[in-house]
Amino acid sequence: MRTRGEVRSAALGGPAAGEGAGVSSFPRRRMRRLRRTDRLREMVRETTLAPSHLAAPLFVKEGLARPVPLDVLPGQHQHTLGSLVDECSRLAELGVPAVMFFGIPARKDQAGSAAWDPEGIVQQALRVVRAEVGDRLALIADLCLCEYTAHGHCGVLRGEAVDNDATLEAYRRIAVSYAQAGADLVAPSGMMDGQVAAIREALDEGGFHDVAILAYAAKYASAFFEPFRHAAESAPRFGDRRGYQMDPGNTDEALREVQLDIAEGADIVMVKPALPYLDVLARVKATFGVPTAAYHVSGEYAMLRAAAARGWLDEERAMLEVLLAIRRAGADLVFTYFAGEAAARLRRG
Repeated sequence: MRTRGEVRSAALGGPAAGEGAGVSSFPRRRMRRLRRTDRLREMVRETTLAPSHLAAPLFVKEGLARPVPLDVLPGQHQHTLGSLVDECSRLAELGVPAVMFFGIPARKDQAGSAAWDPEGIVQQALRVVRAEVGDRLALIADLCLCEYTAHGHCGVLRGEAVDNDATLEAYRRIAVSYAQAGADLVAPSGMMDGQVAAIREALDEGGFHDVAILAYAAKYASAFFEPFRHAAESAPRFGDRRGYQMDPGNTDEALREVQLDIAEGADIVMVKPALPYLDVLARVKATFGVPTAAYHVSGEYAMLRAAAARGWLDEERAMLEVLLAIRRAGADLVFTYFAGEAAARLRRG
């Protein structure tokens, strides 16, 4: 009879008792046994990827006669209201559960006032998509000022610095306006201190207790946002956003940011970007256990597209591997420009 140590050694692939007496020296625990076929691999897969894990960021621009293809994001468009409805209908049919709208207004000013205009482009988009698609999609409105301000920063300026508390007042107005237009969730992305608490209070005061908040809780000052800034026409006219977005060297700070947002009333928290910050994503999910999203951002998407276009990568395999990695790190929901393509591929099996 083998000792406990010998049993453990054998299970780990070490020599088993009885060697030299006819017992094979090969490991009894052969990890490859469950990798031989697709069905066996599926049986023991620890992390899954399905259309229900994906959400699609979409751009809608005021005044367009037809959708405009985006060179910086191949396969993506600045949509008209009509083409936006068509795309949302397609995504709903594929089983994607949510879309997030980024608006590009016809006019910009120093305050970004088009962001809370009841007839603003995102407000129109929310109403028309709801009317056509119904409840088949959760409608999320990104809440920021960078697309709407003449200076391109995410808040109200005092001199050349963003005034945090004045910006919160603008965010309150935007949140209520989006809720009135039919948003299921608002997604504050400006990284202002206290933004979730201010928005939650404004929504509750307006009677929108059921409108949820998806907080960009750990948003880093990243080089991977550049294609988005072209697509959304939101690049800052001077300076940068490092004064309010997070330093890429910090992880403990991300946990503090997330903790604050949860305490202020966030229903879902998000880490952005995804791939360079998988360690942060994993820590956030393990520490707090709340619904957690990650944003596979424009630069990450564009890199895969560019490499695939040159024949350096199998685009489909790389796409699915990346999205699975983000899920494996802890994301319940992945925002990605690949949402439609990935969902179509996953539905094919």
